[in-house]
Amino acid sequence: MAYWLMKSEPDVYPWDKLVKDGKGNWDGVRNYQAANNLKAMKSGDKAFFYHSNIGIEIVGIMEVTKEAHLDPTDEKKRFVMVSVKPVKALKKTVTLKQIKEDAVLKHMALVKQSRLSVSPVTEKEWKRVLELAAWPD
Repeated sequence: MAYWLMKSEPDVYPWDKLVKDGKGNWDGVRNYQAANNLKAMKSGDKAFFYHSNIGIEIVGIMEVTKEAHLDPTDEKKRFVMVSVKPVKALKKTVTLKQIKEDAVLKHMALVKQSRLSVSPVTEKEWKRVLELAAWPD
């Protein structure tokens, strides 16, 4: 299993909407590196749901339920999407400020490649975020 971080602007697609829907498609990614990350995802992989621009924090955990497939929002048919489902909201959100100040997390792709909407997370980083989030509750 691999770990990921996926960003969404909460005024466009918030965590609560994914929870309400029970599932969703991670579409609209138009960066080639982020798209390659989507292509690398496997069913069962876990991902942090990160609110970008507003909130700027990790708020929940998702699971990939369907591997990369054609993104119907891409008229040129070059980009892919994955399907996801919510697993659980974090008891305590983990802010970008906390991540940048943490010795284990300050080198995350989230920090080093801040404009990337889909990025890998190491197992060590995954476990550290869960510690900060008081997981399990």
